Amino acid sequence: MEFTGVLEHAGGVDAVRLPVDWARSAKLGDHMILMAANGAGNARAAAAVDAAIPAFHPEAVVSAGFCGALDPDLDIAAVVVGSRISAADRRYPALPVTSAFPHRVGTICSIDHVAQTAGEKKQLRASGAAAVEMEAAGVAARAQSHGLPFYCVRAVTDLAGENMANDFNAALRPDGHFGTMHILGNCVRHPMDRLPELIRLRKRCARASRTLGEFLVDCRF
Repeated sequence: MEFTGVLEHAGGVDAVRLPVDWARSAKLGDHMILMAANGAGNARAAAAVDAAIPAFHPEAVVSAGFCGALDPDLDIAAVVVGSRISAADRRYPALPVTSAFPHRVGTICSIDHVAQTAGEKKQLRASGAAAVEMEAAGVAARAQSHGLPFYCVRAVTDLAGENMANDFNAALRPDGHFGTMHILGNCVRHPMDRLPELIRLRKRCARASRTLGEFLVDCRF
């Protein structure tokens, strides 16, 4: 879903056979790109980079997708360009981009689970990070290992002060996907708060994906 907005601006889209969940090559603006999605988590994101590089020989690697806001000033679909990636035991630099499209620049915190409470987001914010997500550290590590320039561009889908009613961490499977039946089963048992949240989140993701596509086609790496 994170690539839906990119595909709206891309031409010559072709499926690519890689040992990942989803891969497409395309032309976006002045760039030939290879998009790869491989589920949630740094390990699966790193594996996607390792699979894509020998097939595409890129000039640079971009970690693009959704994030949660840590900065209370960030709104839904706000674009955050990472200046560095902060993981549990590592820090990775990220290069700047040039764009007239409104965006924020700041540290991206990359963790191994969904930050589901306002309390946890507040703790992560204390480190100075602007947003939180689950894949950028894995992508940054592999880009660094391959000696390639690294960029990070993210769009916000949940706010700093929000608590999530759905337990997405309990639904996250080893293959990096969220178990649909697990989530829907809990929604049936708690329909008043969990189902509206899912509907709202889907709308936010669609909006963030469109914004991400508009930003990426406009920016210069």
